[in-house]
Amino acid sequence: MKYLLSIYCDEAADAKMTKDEGDRLMKAYYEYTADGREHGVILAGDPLHPSTTATTIRVREGKLLATDGPYAETEEQLGGYYLVDCKDLDDAIGWASRIPHAALGAIEVRPVMVFS
Repeated sequence: MKYLLSIYCDEAADAKMTKDEGDRLMKAYYEYTADGREHGVILAGDPLHPSTTATTIRVREGKLLATDGPYAETEEQLGGYYLVDCKDLDDAIGWASRIPHAALGAIEVRPVMVFS
């Protein structure tokens, strides 16, 4: 079953990391990604640019409304994602718990809806 693992982090805290802290975090991500691909679990995954680069789109009464920035003001922002293929929710939770930002922010595990 496919799951989207959404990585939520505090961009301000990440920006305050020292170079060594940032390098260790990225090394952990590279190792996690390599392991997930080796096990055939990770189908895709990417980091995202900061939420300040986001544009939120709404269509109301046929009119396009574009707003600079993310949808909501929160302490944690969507920083990236992994699309994984796991045997069940417990397996997906296991993989999500190993994402480096699980110790710093939050990982949302959500099943991908499949239409037949």
